[in-house]
Amino acid sequence: MNHFEFRASVLHPKGVLHAEDVPLPAIADAVGTPVYVYSRATLTRHARVFRDALAILPRVHLAFAVKSNPNLAVLKVLAAEGYGADVVSVGELDRALAAGIAPADVVFSGVGKTARELRRALEVGTGQFNLESEEEGRELAEIAQAMGLVATCTLRINPDVDAGTHEKISTGKAENKFGVPYDRAAGIYARLAVLSALNMRGIALHIGSQLASLDPLEAAFTKAGALMREIRGAGGTVTHMDLGGGVGVPYKAGEVFPQPAEYAAMIARVTADWDVTLMFEPGRLITGNTGVLLTEVVRVKEGAVHPWVVVDAAMNDLARPAMYDAWHDFSAVAPTGEHMTANIVGPICESSDTFAKARDIDVVTRGDLAVFHTAGAYGATMANTYNSRPMVPEVMVDGDKWAVVADRIEPSTILSAERVPSWLE
Repeated sequence: MNHFEFRASVLHPKGVLHAEDVPLPAIADAVGTPVYVYSRATLTRHARVFRDALAILPRVHLAFAVKSNPNLAVLKVLAAEGYGADVVSVGELDRALAAGIAPADVVFSGVGKTARELRRALEVGTGQFNLESEEEGRELAEIAQAMGLVATCTLRINPDVDAGTHEKISTGKAENKFGVPYDRAAGIYARLAVLSALNMRGIALHIGSQLASLDPLEAAFTKAGALMREIRGAGGTVTHMDLGGGVGVPYKAGEVFPQPAEYAAMIARVTADWDVTLMFEPGRLITGNTGVLLTEVVRVKEGAVHPWVVVDAAMNDLARPAMYDAWHDFSAVAPTGEHMTANIVGPICESSDTFAKARDIDVVTRGDLAVFHTAGAYGATMANTYNSRPMVPEVMVDGDKWAVVADRIEPSTILSAERVPSWLE
């Protein structure tokens, strides 16, 4: 469920799309397009539904995957809902802290943490490091020892389970770069556990994103449980198990994905005898349906088979279709009820700047507003300025109020940060 609804009027009998109580044309008029629009009510609801579903488990820690949407306003809403943060860079760490998330509730993941990042994370009191390798663990131990600190850690394993998702968002197969090989994990854990500057307290895993089935997750968790028992049997300590995230959300009308209650029930069954704190890193599941990308139709031009609907949003604003061939439902903000078959593209000089081909959509013409739905995760966070385009702004709606929560950064601002060396003057 989300709070983006069409509301009918005399002028628009088919309705005008609203974010909560705010008509999207009002935002377009004030801010311009393209622009991301988030619904606070949707964000809060999804955070609570997930948290409440996991209440059947005895001990739980929630760490929102900041990479999915690092906007400061989004993080502040989630902090108020009791979420910590899963971060993969010092930049994300600083955002989490700025949003009021306690350092102890931050989990530092990521396969390429630098020495500078490890030092910074130790300085602020980061609650947990998810180690991606034995080498990283030893480097962290050296840094922590030199600082007179002890780093609390889990070891991320690669369970070699196919998540059944797009290959570019799969992270738990043997050929993926993440974690340590499952069959070597117990030995690595034992060797790291004897280092005095490390507090090894558990195992972490994350097999991929946008999973449509719980079966791969259950298989991965079952393997993690067996490893946990092996480590304990050898005298090791395991008090925390980080199960990652990955449950998908519907991008296409009619799609069905596992619900949080189903997910929680499966975990309760698999982990019944673990006696650990279970940690979770939800991202897309919380923010995916909280946002839309609002865009304006630049023109509709004739095509060889289908017309080309050219919008002012582009692959630099929403990269998922170009990167993953991802689907985002597209609708007019003020539909007439008529439909057309068309290709939807942006203005960037790349053939990959294509959002949809031969798609059945609302009839739109030059100047009409439209939205790409389910754009609250991996949308603005992946935006860039390719073709010297502006950095897309972000807006949050709360009932009948709304505010810009990230400014549009114009090309002139970006240009002002560049320098011409004296020898080219």
